[in-house]
Amino acid sequence: MEWFVRAFLRASLVWLGLGVTLGVAMAVHPAWIVYRPAHLHMNLLGFVAMMIFGVALHVIPRFTGRPLHSARLAGAQWWVSNGGLASMLIGFVLRAEGIAGATIMLGSGGVASAIGAYGFIYNIWRTIGASEMQARRPEERPLPTLIRQQ
Repeated sequence: MEWFVRAFLRASLVWLGLGVTLGVAMAVHPAWIVYRPAHLHMNLLGFVAMMIFGVALHVIPRFTGRPLHSARLAGAQWWVSNGGLASMLIGFVLRAEGIAGATIMLGSGGVASAIGAYGFIYNIWRTIGASEMQARRPEERPLPTLIRQQ
């Protein structure tokens, strides 16, 4: 298993633990409901998306019988996605506390998370995107017809 697959799976479990812990804290201290956006993003972007990224990056190449388009992009995606999510969470907390700069932190984290998702889309698209014609061996490809049939 590639390092980035393992890293996505581990990150998803860490985000799940953090999200559940914040959920319990909000139940115990109802005033902490102001952190609901952070809780939501920990669970959806942190747990669900990271788990999907990790599983898909491992399984899709095996399903298609083709190598992952770019392992380097998948590694960069891990850093950008997790860093972006962490920045978003800090932004949510700062905004709930009324601290200046929250919007910049939240926005930059959101952009980074989106870039990570776009990287995943591109990488998987290129992995599965070869048309049937491209996937065939050269000797199996039909020759182009130069003479128009009447």
